[in-house]
Amino acid sequence: MTIAAGQAPVAYPFNEPDGLGLADAYREALERPGLLRVRLAYGEPAWLATRYADARLVLGDRRFSRAEALRHDEPRHTQGQQDSGILSMDPPGHTRLRTLVAKAFTVHQVEKLRPAVRELAHRLLDGLEAMGQPADLVEHYALPIPVAVICRMLGVPEEDRPRFRAWSDAALSTSSLTAEEFQRSREELRAYMAGLVEDHRRDPRPDLMTGLIEARDTGDRLSERELVDLCVGILVAGHETTATQIPNFVHALLDHPEQLAALRADPGLLRGAVEELMRFVPLGSGASFPRYATEDVEVGGTLVRAGEPVLVAIGAANRDALKFDGPGRLDVSRAGVQHLGFGHGVHHCLGAPLARLELQEALGALLGRFPNLRVAGDVRWKDRMLVRGPSEMPVGW
Repeated sequence: MTIAAGQAPVAYPFNEPDGLGLADAYREALERPGLLRVRLAYGEPAWLATRYADARLVLGDRRFSRAEALRHDEPRHTQGQQDSGILSMDPPGHTRLRTLVAKAFTVHQVEKLRPAVRELAHRLLDGLEAMGQPADLVEHYALPIPVAVICRMLGVPEEDRPRFRAWSDAALSTSSLTAEEFQRSREELRAYMAGLVEDHRRDPRPDLMTGLIEARDTGDRLSERELVDLCVGILVAGHETTATQIPNFVHALLDHPEQLAALRADPGLLRGAVEELMRFVPLGSGASFPRYATEDVEVGGTLVRAGEPVLVAIGAANRDALKFDGPGRLDVSRAGVQHLGFGHGVHHCLGAPLARLELQEALGALLGRFPNLRVAGDVRWKDRMLVRGPSEMPVGW
């Protein structure tokens, strides 16, 4: 067993915001035994898990707690500490809230949305063609698909959809927002959502928000604050990562023309290709949401003491040669890809079935419509955000 608590922490995160490469520091960490000691811009030092087996252990073992982060100076990218709602909870509280939402995101329920998502994708592509080239794939295609779907599920009026863009960006920002600015943005979004909840109470609709309100008002299964924060979390998480991964996947395929050609030649590979792209593309700028050990736990040969935080580098774990053959190679024909792109354990992404469907339909429609798709200008990358991807991606066809 390696006990390395005295190890001097290194500055973190490692990944550069421009592009989708995996930093050399991750590759080096994957080749060394034990966990790495790191320090983020704010909070206490943490252990960093980079290997697949270590990542699964930390994400799935009940000896690691998310709720404990609220009682510590948790390692973080921003000055302000935040209660991340359901993401900051452990069972049984986490289970209580997750159960209320889970039925809306089952594979069976989500599949009912496929025709509407497919129709939306083709309608947006019609708009791109009418607009002419080059067109921004992010603004006019990648973003509108998940935004429209999650807003429809929650009952957010179409005219209000542009308003939460700034709030969502602030929630996922790693910029120099002060704690006061961060808190103000969060309270503005909460106030908007609370108003939307009251509107739904007066005028119930057949959507997810009305169902959650009924659980609150008739079953007393969550508090008013939990209701509002749950809707906020669904709204932000329900669109941002998918909207980012659509252009990321396109960028990765254009960088690997032989894989793009294989996918075009056999569209039956699409669903597996989405899983491989989830594995291959390191989405995060750096690991977030530390887990705190509630007792001494050995992870990958390192003794993590009770009360110490561990960050999980999912992008690195998805490139672990001990788990994947040729981990640095994109292979759209790779079968049975058990990636960690949607997490693992009790906090496994609730919306994974919806994200998969949106990614499949968005990518399939785009590649089917434009056989000569290409980048047609300078790609601008998101800066100081938890997720990496293009903020603008001009394409031609």
